[in-house]
This record gives sequence, C-alpha cells and structure tokens, in this order.
Amino acid sequence: MTKKDLVAHVAAHASLTKKQAGMAVDAFLDGLSGAIAEKEGKVSLVGFGTFSNKTRAARTGVDPKTHARKTYPAKRVPHFKAGKTLKELVEKGPRRPAAKKH
Repeated sequence: MTKKDLVAHVAAHASLTKKQAGMAVDAFLDGLSGAIAEKEGKVSLVGFGTFSNKTRAARTGVDPKTHARKTYPAKRVPHFKAGKTLKELVEKGPRRPAAKKH
C-alpha cells in the first residue's frame, strides 16, 4: 500500500475528501515522526504497536570494494514493535467480511 492508497482508504472510510484525508494522514505522520525523533521518543498505539528510536552500537565492518576494515559510528535508528492484535491479524490473514444470511 502506498501513501496515495492510504489516503484513498481514509477518505472512503471516514467520509472525507481526498484532500482532507491527505491532510489528516500528513498530520498523523508528522506527529508520529516528530515524537519518534525526540531523544526518548516513543509512540504507543494500543493493539497496533509501538514506534520508538533505538541506538545502534558502533561496529567494525569491511568495505566490499577495498576489503579494508572500517569503523561505523553508533547512531539512532527508528524501531517498530508490533502489538499483539497486529501480530494475530498478520498470522491469520486479512479479515473477510461476514457472509450475508438470506
């Protein structure tokens, strides 16, 4: 799913125009990104998961072209841990609409 697809989905399910849905999605993503970027940034969405940042330790690697050893410094990276509900949904597959009874 692309951002364009997500905007269309939000517009259809929230009775919004695509422009309004786009603004809502952008606002959500800006808020999420800003909160995660903070030093101790963490955003928890119950049932979905937790977004945070973690510090990746410094490491030594090998340059594939020259085979020279290279030291990579420690850095902060985004991290996502899926919630229980999301894990169960992924394991079972997408929800199917209930069949209509006649």
